Amino acid sequence: MKKQLKYLFAITSLISAGFMYAQDSVVPVAANAAEETGKIVEEISALEFLMKGGVFLIPIAILLFYTSYVSVERYLYIKRMTKHNKSMLTQIKSNLENANIQGALNTLAQDQTAFGNVVREGVQSMGRPIPQIESNMEKVANIEIGKMEKNIGHLGLIAGIAPTLGFIGTISGVIKIFYSISVTENVSIGNISGGLYEKMISSGSGLVVGIIAFTAYHLLNGMIDNYALAIQRVNLEFIKLNRPSDGNKA
Repeated sequence: MKKQLKYLFAITSLISAGFMYAQDSVVPVAANAAEETGKIVEEISALEFLMKGGVFLIPIAILLFYTSYVSVERYLYIKRMTKHNKSMLTQIKSNLENANIQGALNTLAQDQTAFGNVVREGVQSMGRPIPQIESNMEKVANIEIGKMEKNIGHLGLIAGIAPTLGFIGTISGVIKIFYSISVTENVSIGNISGGLYEKMISSGSGLVVGIIAFTAYHLLNGMIDNYALAIQRVNLEFIKLNRPSDGNKA
C-alpha cells in the first residue's frame, strides 16, 4: 500500500512539473507572437498601406486632387454668382417708371451676381421690342450658365476614369500574381491572398475617387439648374415691369 502511494505521489509530481513547464513555454511564445503582431500593425501606416496598391495609385491620387480643387472652386463661384437679391427689381422699379435708365444701372452696379448681369442687360435694352429684350436677357443668362459649367464636365469624366484605372491596376496585379505562380509553382494561400489584397487597394481607391467626382458633378449641376429656373422668374418679372411703358409708347 505504501509503495502504491509512493508511485501515485511520484506520478502526480511529474504531471505537475510537466504542466508548469508547458505553461512557462507557451506563455513566452504567445507573448512573442502578440508582440510581433503589434509590431507589424504599428509599422504599417495608412500611407504605406495605400502605396501597396501599385503605380496606378499615382494617377488616381492626381485625379483626387483635381476633383477636390474643381469641386471647391466651382462651388464657391456658383454660390457667389447665384446669390439672389429678391428686392432687386423693387429697388429699380421707380427708376424704370420714371425712365431713369442710368439710376437703374447705378443700382444694379452694386449687384455683381449672375442675376444682376441678366437684369442689367434688360435695362440696357429698354426701348426695344419686348421679344428682343427677352432674347437679350436669355442670351446673357446662357452665358452666365456657361461660365458656371466651366470644368464641371471634367468631374463627370473623372467619375468614369478613376474606377477604370483602379480596375486596371487590380487586373495587372492579378496577372503578375498568376505569372509568379506559374514560374515558381508556389500556390500558397499566403502568396495569393497577400498579393491580391494589395492590388484590391487600387480598385477601392479608384471607386472612392469616382464616387466623390460623381457626387460633386451632380450637386454642382443641381445648383446651376436651380439658377436657370430662378432666372426665368426674374426675366418674367422684369418684362412685366417693362410692359406698361411699352404699351404707353404704342
